[in-house]
Amino acid sequence: MRQIALINHGCAKNLIDSELMLGKLAENGYKITLDETKADIVIINTCSFINDAEKESVASIFEMINAGKKIIIAGCLPQKHKKELQKLIPEALAFIGTSDIDKIVDVVKKVTKDKKTKYEVNEKPEYNYPEDIKRQQITMGASSYIKIAEGCNFKCGYCIIPQLRGPYKSRKIENIVKEAKELADKGTSEIVLIAQDTTSYGKDLYGKPSLKELLIELNKIENLSWIRIMYTYPSLLDDDLLKTINELDKVVKYIDVPLQHVSKNMLEAMNRPVIDNKKLIKRIRKFIPNVAIRTTFIVGYPTETQEDFQELYDFIKEMKIDRLGVFEFSKEKNTKSYSLKPQILAKVKKQRKNELMKLQQSISKTINKKFIGKKIDCIVESINEDGAIVARSYKDAPEIDGLVFIESNVPVLPGDIITVTITSANEYDLIAKY
Repeated sequence: MRQIALINHGCAKNLIDSELMLGKLAENGYKITLDETKADIVIINTCSFINDAEKESVASIFEMINAGKKIIIAGCLPQKHKKELQKLIPEALAFIGTSDIDKIVDVVKKVTKDKKTKYEVNEKPEYNYPEDIKRQQITMGASSYIKIAEGCNFKCGYCIIPQLRGPYKSRKIENIVKEAKELADKGTSEIVLIAQDTTSYGKDLYGKPSLKELLIELNKIENLSWIRIMYTYPSLLDDDLLKTINELDKVVKYIDVPLQHVSKNMLEAMNRPVIDNKKLIKRIRKFIPNVAIRTTFIVGYPTETQEDFQELYDFIKEMKIDRLGVFEFSKEKNTKSYSLKPQILAKVKKQRKNELMKLQQSISKTINKKFIGKKIDCIVESINEDGAIVARSYKDAPEIDGLVFIESNVPVLPGDIITVTITSANEYDLIAKY
């Protein structure tokens, strides 16, 4: 039996697709290895969200080709470039689109029988979560992601996700709860709910947004400690949902709401909801005391003036967001922003990003220093060889936010939730004692 490896690129949603493909292969008797040097076939699950992600995926493809590996290219690159990619990379055994991952076993069977390239890319992707497949997790730790929906019905001016992933499709509450229970039984302490937009969850299935109802059911799982929600949409964070997040003990008081900009001109140009983002932030803080808010902004979007940028800068300075990411606008074909003029010079985009990140470093350091001497709940991520504990506070999502480094003489295990005392702080991380 041939050994198969998988290289994953991109977001956590892609990671789950990779784990589903590996799960289906394992169920059908294929040997899975995490070491691509030992594999006969390497599946490369690609990302195409922005240019840098695309370049990283392409580099990985050619690295495997140069290493003499037989490759299958899956995910966003084949979906975005369709048959053009087949011409550019004739060495590939097969191409699989974003909504065709359940065909992975059939594809592998076919390519091992003959030399003809297989092409499974639906022209109009429509993702249906393969509930019959058990994920084979690539990474095991304190936290696990759960995809509650896929696709997107919004038409943001910079984004190609609806073209790559199709319309919004929610999973049933009972299927998500079942998966969460299975993960908790395996030792997962925190589940992280993800979708292109988690606040639209259930609209297609139940006729109304149903994230509140999902959270209530997940909160009943006894051996689960934390529930974290990512990618909420600003105009859908209503008072009822905020109250629910505050009331449910296992839902961490953390709101991830990508605002993208605050200038009315920019929000209109981006096809984003034009709302008063200051009021939104104040409302979140009113309903959820001690909440940690994360957001992201795009700088250098076409037509962004210095005045638009200054409005964004002033907003960040005033509102003092806990966690903040800044992206330089990336031009993508088949989006409204591609032909929008004037485009912003690369050096201006970089300068604006640097200004915001410098400002945020100062804000983040000030916020973190206020925790010195206070007690805070943390989830243990790992224990170093020297016994030092690496953890995250409830204010920090996995992989994107800060860490808490803890000194302790008390033995702990990954996944434990412990209350520590903060002793010092820097821009992004905290030091603590337990």
